[in-house]
Amino acid sequence: MTRSVIIILVISMPIFGSGCAVQELVIAEETELVVVTAPVDEAMLLDVGIVEFDAGIPKGNRPEKTGIYGDIRRAEAKYIPYHLKTTLQGTGHWGAVRVIPSTSAFTDVIIKGAIEKSDGEYIELRVSVSDAAGRHWFTRTYETQTGLTSYSKRRDRRRDPYQKVFNDFSNDLQQHAASIPARQLQQTRQISELQFFSDMSPAAYNGYLAIDKKGITHVVRLPAENDPSVGRMRQIRERDRLVVDTLNEHYANFYYGIAIPYRNWRKTARAESIKFRQEKRSAQIQALVGVVVLAGSTQIDTTSSGSRNTRNINRALQYQGYSRGFNTIFSALRRNREAGLHLEAIKELSESFGNAAAPMVVNVEGQERRLTGTAEAQYESWRQLLKEIYEADTGFSQTVEVGAPARAPEPTG
Repeated sequence: MTRSVIIILVISMPIFGSGCAVQELVIAEETELVVVTAPVDEAMLLDVGIVEFDAGIPKGNRPEKTGIYGDIRRAEAKYIPYHLKTTLQGTGHWGAVRVIPSTSAFTDVIIKGAIEKSDGEYIELRVSVSDAAGRHWFTRTYETQTGLTSYSKRRDRRRDPYQKVFNDFSNDLQQHAASIPARQLQQTRQISELQFFSDMSPAAYNGYLAIDKKGITHVVRLPAENDPSVGRMRQIRERDRLVVDTLNEHYANFYYGIAIPYRNWRKTARAESIKFRQEKRSAQIQALVGVVVLAGSTQIDTTSSGSRNTRNINRALQYQGYSRGFNTIFSALRRNREAGLHLEAIKELSESFGNAAAPMVVNVEGQERRLTGTAEAQYESWRQLLKEIYEADTGFSQTVEVGAPARAPEPTG
């Protein structure tokens, strides 16, 4: 086959992006959530606290390079722990499950996490679990890829597009707890209670707990159940839990408030990411074909001693080759620019998320205290107030009223 014939075949070949489409996952992998199938002794149910996740925003973050948008990640750092809370609660394996603003909210089991990746198509979370005694349960990475049907209007709307990672973690947590002796579970509950007592009144509860060389806390002795101070401390702890539950209403308000825009962002971001990869791949192939056509066109002999018709045909082929080659390269450049526009669309969608918790009003003995700032700042202010109340010996015979925000309606779309 002559070089001229080869060029004719190349420049007449249609160049379509569809020929180099990026393969898309249609149906995502699922994990069945393990739930209780028989009555559970409530005395053995551990309370769980989930700390706000690390958003995983690198220093000097450049979203156009990393694909990490600060507003989105900060919103996910609250959204993901709250959805994990709802997943764990639905299993029946645990006592109270709360999102807690910091580890200073004493509880039986503490979950911490970091968002390694989240772009609507892929999610990767690194999650660590420990208990009140300081025992490290496990640290694992959970990841999944969403499919086209993950965002379908006909999907099961009780399931988050990232549901597999939540179910995987929940099953692992339950399996680990099931391997712990009942006596140790009971001691874990006792330790978290005594830690709270000691924090409120160090002098009265010094010596009830001890920490060994490995950093594990053990119960040395227990206060008498008929000790009036025990009942008093438990009453104070219930007030503390009331505030944490109220803060959870703030998290719930935030969770349901951003549910629809966040779902839309993930759906669009996933589609845009796939389009971006398709455009980039198509552009690269187009550019390569353009270079091949140009290179081949320069090799066409337009000055040889052949017939005049042959030379004219070769000149025409060369001109067409130059034209097609340059047009293909310019088209590739345009597709690259279009790919960048898809990323811009993702960036614009990330600008509507908020970060502050609504102010909380606490009424103690007829006095109103207004707590403001982030959830963590509000809780720290409350703990300081709680200690002041205890030290002033004002008593807790009256109700400590906490102003809870109105729950936003759950999304139906």
